[in-house]
Amino acid sequence: METFKLLENYSLWGNTAYNYFLALVIFIGFVIILKIFQVIILAKLNRLAKSTKNDLDDALIAIFSKIKPPFYFFVAIYFAIKYLTFPEIVDKVLMVVILVTVVYEVVQAISRFLDFFINKSINNSDNNKSTQKYSQSMLRAVSMIVKAVLWVVAIIMILSNLGINVTSLVASLGIGGIAIALALQNILTDMFSSFSIYVDKPFQIGDYISIGTDSGTVEKIGMKTTRIRTLQGEELVVSNRELTTARVQNFKKMEKRRASVTLGVEYETPANKLKNIPELVRTIIGGVEGTDFDRCHFAAYGDSSLNFELVYYVNSSEYSEFADKRQAINYAIFDAFAKEKISFAYPTQKIVLDK
Repeated sequence: METFKLLENYSLWGNTAYNYFLALVIFIGFVIILKIFQVIILAKLNRLAKSTKNDLDDALIAIFSKIKPPFYFFVAIYFAIKYLTFPEIVDKVLMVVILVTVVYEVVQAISRFLDFFINKSINNSDNNKSTQKYSQSMLRAVSMIVKAVLWVVAIIMILSNLGINVTSLVASLGIGGIAIALALQNILTDMFSSFSIYVDKPFQIGDYISIGTDSGTVEKIGMKTTRIRTLQGEELVVSNRELTTARVQNFKKMEKRRASVTLGVEYETPANKLKNIPELVRTIIGGVEGTDFDRCHFAAYGDSSLNFELVYYVNSSEYSEFADKRQAINYAIFDAFAKEKISFAYPTQKIVLDK
């Protein structure tokens, strides 16, 4: 006790030696506590987190583990200098250094947390390399935008805490942002359309789509345009804005394809054979694997034929497979009609001469 009283007799810069001693004890105590937290407690929590299936706790521990030693050092200084009095300029410098360090580590922690969710989304995305590459570039772009906003907010917070009037600065940024947005309106519209395509997923890389009179396979979805390979072989470049405003047909989403066929037979076909045609066609389609019969009816009296309407489905979204099944059915119908001596009609005109 006498030693502490003795320390109170000495002073420097408005603080007694006892105040300095107390600040030093607090500083060392906080450094030790924070070091124990980082080395021992986090290590135990890390081992515990590895035994759980949830990877969110792993991400949080990884974020805290990556906090740099200067952060703990300045936190300890902050609590230590609470018991000391410094000249105003020294006090301001210390507070600025501490504020910048804390804000920097907070922004870094949020950025790491954002990277964790982005990497998780990429790993959970489609195994297709092209689709995964598109997802990665899109999420990285979102990450860059969010991080840029975070740093702008952090800088404004620092300036505000330093006593600087940021109202005019924020207003200037707002006006500048509006001017930039107007100048880059078309580009920004395409970029937001690209985000809309990524989130809504009306089509993906590899899908066969149709936009108006154009159609083809999607090869690349960029930030501004989407590239489509048409059946003729050329590359069609379409703006993302157009794709989000136009009606897009995605044939890749088809589960099966519908075929509607008109079968015309001669007027001279006997009635009993006409009545057998629906059942005959049903049997033919039932014998082709991967197809479903829907209906076959005597539909109309044509100018030169008796017309039957045939509808069936091919259980595949691939056009080549649909074409193969349709061809097999057409061959089978032709052979069956020939066997039953049912003749297909063709355009004819009968001229009656009245004597």
